[in-house]
Formats: sequence, C-alpha cells, structure tokens
Amino acid sequence: MRQWLILGAASAFLSVAAGAFGAHALRARLAPDLLTIFETGARYHMYHSLGLIAIGLLMHLRPSPLLNGAGWAMLVGILLFSGSLYALALSGVRALGAITPLGGLGFLAGWLLFAVAAWRQTG
Repeated sequence: MRQWLILGAASAFLSVAAGAFGAHALRARLAPDLLTIFETGARYHMYHSLGLIAIGLLMHLRPSPLLNGAGWAMLVGILLFSGSLYALALSGVRALGAITPLGGLGFLAGWLLFAVAAWRQTG
C-alpha cells in the first residue's frame, strides 16, 4: 500500500518536472507539434500519478490484489505511454509512437481493475 503512495508522489514530481522542462527549456527548441506531443505525455503522466496515489489510499483502507494490479498497470502505462511520447518529442523518431497505444492499454487496464476493485469492496 505504501509503495503506491510513494511511487505516485515520485511520479507526480517527475511529471511536474517534465511539464516545466517542456514549458521552459523545450518551447524554443521543439517544433510546435513535437511540443504538443511532449505536453500530452506530461498531462497523462500526472493523471495517472494521481491514480497511483488514489490506489495507495484505497489500499490503506482495504488491501486488494485488484488494486495492486491496477497500480502495476498504471505504472506500466506511464512508462510506455508518457515515456514513448517524451522520447518521440525529444528525438523526432515517429516510430516510437507505435509504443504509445500499449501504454494506453495499460491505463485502460488500470482503471478497469480499479473499478472492479471498488465494485467488489462496496458491494
């Protein structure tokens, strides 16, 4: 349970750092389309960092293997989705965009597991 709070907070920190880096250091260096891609990575990174924190808080109240699975799925989603968008924006290698949907699947799986865990705990 504590691991998700720590990972979520650390991930949120990195998301803010990435957003600031994009807004300040990359604005003059990247083409507008690549900057938008980088910003999308940072935005989804933060959304799912908050998801990890929510999982940690719920795990504290009622531990669940489903919630734990949701955390891992979201973490993989952050790495694949946001990581591939960061790499694509910084390198310009468009082929990296092929990895992004796999991260999106991680996000979807994480939220689905989160919903099933909530359903089972309240039902």
